[in-house]
Amino acid sequence: MGTRNFQNKFCLPGGREGESGKRVSLRKRSLDTEKFAMKGIFMNHMFRIGTRATVILSVLLAASRVPARGADKSVTKIPDPAPAAGASAPSLERVMEMVQEQGEEIELLRAALRDQQVLSARLLAAVNSARNAPAVSEPAASPAEISRAAAPQIELNQKIATLESDLGNSRTDMEKRLKRLGPFVFSGDVRLRAEPTFGGPVDRSQDRFRERIRLRFNAEAELNDQFKGGFSLASGDLNDPISTNQTLNQYGTRKPIAIDRAYATYNPSWFRPLTLTGGKFSYPWFNTELVWDKDLNPEGAGETLAFQIKTPALKKISVVAFQLPFAENKRSSTTNKSLYNTMVYGEQLQTTWQLGSRVKLSAYASFYDWKFADSVAFSLLAANSASPDDALLALRSAGVQNSIASVSVTNPVTGAKTITSAQFASKFGIVDSLAQVDFKTPSDRWPVTFTGDFAENTRACENVRNISAAAVFNAPCDPHARHGYWIEASVGRTSKKGDWQFSYARIVIEREAVLGAFNYSEIFPSSNVEIHRPEILYQLFPNVTLQLNGLIGRPLVTAGSPAPAQPLWERLQFDMTYKF
Repeated sequence: MGTRNFQNKFCLPGGREGESGKRVSLRKRSLDTEKFAMKGIFMNHMFRIGTRATVILSVLLAASRVPARGADKSVTKIPDPAPAAGASAPSLERVMEMVQEQGEEIELLRAALRDQQVLSARLLAAVNSARNAPAVSEPAASPAEISRAAAPQIELNQKIATLESDLGNSRTDMEKRLKRLGPFVFSGDVRLRAEPTFGGPVDRSQDRFRERIRLRFNAEAELNDQFKGGFSLASGDLNDPISTNQTLNQYGTRKPIAIDRAYATYNPSWFRPLTLTGGKFSYPWFNTELVWDKDLNPEGAGETLAFQIKTPALKKISVVAFQLPFAENKRSSTTNKSLYNTMVYGEQLQTTWQLGSRVKLSAYASFYDWKFADSVAFSLLAANSASPDDALLALRSAGVQNSIASVSVTNPVTGAKTITSAQFASKFGIVDSLAQVDFKTPSDRWPVTFTGDFAENTRACENVRNISAAAVFNAPCDPHARHGYWIEASVGRTSKKGDWQFSYARIVIEREAVLGAFNYSEIFPSSNVEIHRPEILYQLFPNVTLQLNGLIGRPLVTAGSPAPAQPLWERLQFDMTYKF
């Protein structure tokens, strides 16, 4: 019975079967009419929306002026199209309104797509029913007919994808415009830190808990294809050049913001390998924090010669030189009161090697030559305010372990002691050799990097012969305590949401290996120490990073720090950093 009724619905016209055929024809004609009407409504709706979206996109693209960046990450200006006579670019508020309207257009297109999918499902159900019947009254739809029926839906999918892509680009462009003011491009970051410290000296002088913040704001402008410059503002203690952290423990007082960088760079068009930098700038040479803290921005001048090499292995070779004044001093002789500078003269040879498709090696050889470094020793021991007589500021001295000899006088009335001179037992001519190996793994999210840094002070204890016999040493100077090394391994990255990175560093610094006032600020002490540093980073959002650092160590057991070994000193750092 079921088979007979099923057949009757699809028999050719004639008798009882003809009546069923008429019903089929009327039903099919009604379905075709509905299909044609819905297509007409849909295409008319698409034409209106497409026209409006096209106008909006045209206005957006004409109004936007998007900065681009070259391979060297410098800002490159894209010339603006000439505006029509009497026309003016829409305001930023109007641009935002147009982006919102474009989003509404996409929602309308999505609704139309859902209607089209319902219609397609109904047509497909009818075609499948006809194919499965034992006998049919009319031939099944051909592949060409099915393709023509699906064409509007495919076209709609493509149009929605295009509009969504354009909308994303428009939002990115608008974010870039918000970060620009004239030729300047702005960036920066805010970091919140919780930092417990415990252990170390038996008197528990290092036990503490600190809440700390860091704020940095950067502005950079490219004047043309040869000159660029910029400045940075940062938080932190003004007398601590190696930290931009601000501790929140000062009765709710306002925190200082100061100039952290102010520089100009010249890359002449007539000799592109040369780059000249002056002012207060970021490091032009590669380093770890074994010798130089990352928060220190040197002052003076730097010169770089960089050449791209077209060989199978060696890809780049560079030579960097720099001249850095650290303090201005005044001679005290009755016949000579001239001024002179505490200086660092440095050089670094840089090479980059490609060892196969997945391995890159970067190797560096450096030399840092300190001239008249004793002014640093005096600033560490004596709290001086800036004055025409000495022009020295007090430096943060906590944790500095270099051997220093000082001479003091005692006031006969008050008994107070005043330091009249201070000198390092060593001079500092530091050879610094570094290498970094980057491995590209099958997963882009898990690159592997190994970094090694070995430093040797070639002039340890050379200043002892220039020190007065009346001077008192804080620790004896050992000429063999001149080496330091930093070994680090990391896996992962923090470039996209959901990324992880894990790293571990082993740090050993002997007493005279480096000048302890300017190396890694987070360790205690700054030399004559061994440290373990594990780190875990997680990219919570594209511009928010969570980080946990551990610093665990103790002073080395030496003649200046005899046994027994000090208990372990431990510091934990819980960070959240937001970049803008």
